[in-house]
Amino acid sequence: MIRSMTAFARHEQVTELGTLIWEVRSVNHRYLELALRLEETFRPLEMDIRKMFAERMARGKIEASLRYQPSQQQTALHINENLAQSVINACDQLTQMANQTLPIDPLRLLQWPGVADTEQVDLATLKQQSVDALEIVLADFISGREREGHALAEMILQRCDEILQIAEAVKQRMPEILEQQRQRLAQKAAELEVTLEPERLEQEIVLIAQKSDVAEELDRLQSHVDEVKRVLQRDEPVGRRLDFLMQELNREANTLGSKSIDTDTTRYSVDLKVLIEQMREQIQNIE
Repeated sequence: MIRSMTAFARHEQVTELGTLIWEVRSVNHRYLELALRLEETFRPLEMDIRKMFAERMARGKIEASLRYQPSQQQTALHINENLAQSVINACDQLTQMANQTLPIDPLRLLQWPGVADTEQVDLATLKQQSVDALEIVLADFISGREREGHALAEMILQRCDEILQIAEAVKQRMPEILEQQRQRLAQKAAELEVTLEPERLEQEIVLIAQKSDVAEELDRLQSHVDEVKRVLQRDEPVGRRLDFLMQELNREANTLGSKSIDTDTTRYSVDLKVLIEQMREQIQNIE
């Protein structure tokens, strides 16, 4: 399925250890470029996370961030009463030895190593939960890319049909255009009071027809449009291939314009280039 490179997804997962919040966003880019923002606790997972992204997408400038909010249980202080009492007893002993009163500062006592500490977090479990949460947000992120990609594909197919309509209109107009040229030559000869032999007139018409023949360009337009439609059915990244096809379509539209001997075909050429440019702009967002 066609995917856009523009998407956003957010997932918040609440666990006993705290809340994990993933946010992923992306814009179009020639290659896959991933910017990760992780807290130090999750730094060891960086290579695994990058691999998860690389396995699921090929292009796009992606920003992914993980925030961790510990639960109240994890942030509550726990007092080692035995160690604290030992420190107090030692202070009392020093007071007696100094034979003077030495006040005990509770804040200083809390700073004593091991007296106060938060509950140790099960890092292995926390890291696994963060990876599980990433799986969820990636699934949502890719779904968003596919939904937008489907909309882009529909727009491109609509423009393809319009291109074919224009090509058919040009094909239908060519006999009429050549007949108009025949009449103009005859009229010009009459105005100049020059008698043109039928063979000479036919030769001129043949030369004009050869110079203005766009059958080959119209056939290639049809071929390129058919290829665009086939590419849109592929289940793989196709942005670069579609971009190349837009260049080929634009080449044929320019040639059609350069061979034009009629205002209608010139207008058709301009209309083609407008449609191709519209498709090209949208294809820049396709993975």
